[in-house]
Amino acid sequence: MGSHSTENPPLQCAETDDLVLLPNDRQAIKSEFYTIEDNNYTMIPVHPLDIKPLGNAFTEDENIKTKAGVFALLPDELITQIMESLDLIILLRLGCTCKALYAFSRQEDLWKILFLGNLFSDALHRPFLCAHTSLEPYTRTIPLANDIPRIPNLSAEAFANRWADKPFILTDPVRQWPVYQQWSTSVLLEKYGELTFRAEAVDWPLKVYVDYMLDNSDESPLYLFDRSFAEKMDLNVGKHDGSHYWPPECFGEDLFDVLEDQRPDRRWLIVGPERSGSTFHKDPNATSAWNAVLSGSKYWIMFPTNPSDPPPPGVYVSKDQSEVTSPLSIAEWLLGFHAEARRTRGCREGICREGEVLHVPSGWWHLVVNLSPSIAITQNFVPRAHLANALAFLKDKPDQVSGFNGDVKNPYFLFVSKLNEKQPELLHECLAEVEKLRRGKKRRWEDLIAADGLDGCESTGFSFFGDGEKEDVP
Repeated sequence: MGSHSTENPPLQCAETDDLVLLPNDRQAIKSEFYTIEDNNYTMIPVHPLDIKPLGNAFTEDENIKTKAGVFALLPDELITQIMESLDLIILLRLGCTCKALYAFSRQEDLWKILFLGNLFSDALHRPFLCAHTSLEPYTRTIPLANDIPRIPNLSAEAFANRWADKPFILTDPVRQWPVYQQWSTSVLLEKYGELTFRAEAVDWPLKVYVDYMLDNSDESPLYLFDRSFAEKMDLNVGKHDGSHYWPPECFGEDLFDVLEDQRPDRRWLIVGPERSGSTFHKDPNATSAWNAVLSGSKYWIMFPTNPSDPPPPGVYVSKDQSEVTSPLSIAEWLLGFHAEARRTRGCREGICREGEVLHVPSGWWHLVVNLSPSIAITQNFVPRAHLANALAFLKDKPDQVSGFNGDVKNPYFLFVSKLNEKQPELLHECLAEVEKLRRGKKRRWEDLIAADGLDGCESTGFSFFGDGEKEDVP
């Protein structure tokens, strides 16, 4: 049954004369022309120059090496050694004499010897180092104090009262989803291979992305992250007959639902190879989020946001928090800052495995990386516990609000209006919380001025906010 069946799927291939099959443990291997799903074989594509193993010569009528003159008498290894001693012009001319010597002259190592030699460059070597750095040393032996709690499930009441401000992993709810029981890379390819999905800055058919996913050595592999997947794939979302998946019930009501079809983007399909992921960020519009892993596993490292604490090591934030600067790749951050991060106050780490879901509280910094090829679904939401945060963000940082349709000119006004129609008591209660938060920020700023002996100085109108409100010093 999908990727979670205990039976091996049947071997499917065509034109096997063009394939070399070797024992391996990989599952669901995809090429442009063939799909093989078996636990015992992997596929080797046709050589670009149509070179075959030597043993194949015994079943063929022709071997073009026989037309290489005196070189036809020499062992292949000796021909390669001779070519290593040739200069550029002679090597090029020799490669033009016949098809066989052309193939010998195109060996990559010959040209490395001619053109590279010893070259010393951090700029060239570091991307290679990052692309081949093992993730395993950074994700094992998580300190007990940092470990993200793992819980079978939670009630809505327990989440609201005790867990809304904490990251945690639920191990049970996702296993009930039909998509968890049915989806695998091969199933998605069969059903949706021709559909186009967004992979960062490009739009690719799923079959093209999977080809890339299974055959890349990029420092930062492209991450399929599509916000319209449910509509494209005709999925039924919600706990009812015929649904494909539903949000874990413990998270309760999503208060952005009062906006109906005017709400901002909220859910994404995430597919990616090992090493793909997201560098440090906070979720948009002060929302919370859950991230459910349907296959593979993900490593998470997270930090709370406190006025008195800086951002995570290696992360630099502008004064208004609109711009975040960090190492370009996840591997580069791991190499340079992971050890320090583990020692930093508030650090939380965990591995979310297949069939599990992780909660990201509002305002928490987080970095996530795939430890193996992964399929996941994530969704952002506004719980009651963080409604005041969302309202404050929409009001105070309109230039940082994202995900709304272009027709929505004032998201804060729209949200307040809809809440006032449908849940007026809750709105008034949370607006009071927003004012309390604002007074707290102003008081902390005034306390800081007093501590510096500046409380008697005349104000010059300085403000981190354009409307005169004062924000915490970063």
